[in-house]
Amino acid sequence: MMSDYNVETVNDGLNEFNVEFHGPKESLYEGGVWKIRVELPDAYPYKSPSIGFVNKIFHPNVDELSGSVCLDVINQSWSPMFVYMTVLLFWFPDLLNVFEVFLPQLLLYPNPSDPLNGDAASLMMKDRKLYDQKVKEYCDRYAKKENISNSTADEDSGDEDDISEEESGSSDDEIPGHADP
Repeated sequence: MMSDYNVETVNDGLNEFNVEFHGPKESLYEGGVWKIRVELPDAYPYKSPSIGFVNKIFHPNVDELSGSVCLDVINQSWSPMFVYMTVLLFWFPDLLNVFEVFLPQLLLYPNPSDPLNGDAASLMMKDRKLYDQKVKEYCDRYAKKENISNSTADEDSGDEDDISEEESGSSDDEIPGHADP
């Protein structure tokens, strides 16, 4: 049923799982592989899932630290009608749209005027060539198959400066990949 995607459950439950996502063809992200964290709320499908990148990605609409995705259709315009659109898993049929439509569209058509990553948005608007180069550097550094195997965003951060909980506003209770409310 999931021939195009590798899916792994988190904590042996059905409400949290990771999906291997490949960057869309003919985009700056082509060839990149990301682990996408999906968390389904108790009120699912009437409440939208939380979607986030576990390994790093440079994109105006993805928070670099948390992996949260700024995607209107997921975060604000979610409708249980999406449940009836396609079949991914027999118990989560609407999620195919997330991986085949919404995330590829997000990567193909970033919106720098509504950023979660101000640095990426600013660079994209001021120097598109340098922005494109940085996207490719992030893909080379963080979005390889070996980066998503048994890894987390913190482990992938390598030699970059760590940010304390106080500075980032995060806590031990937060899970990378949570979408902003």
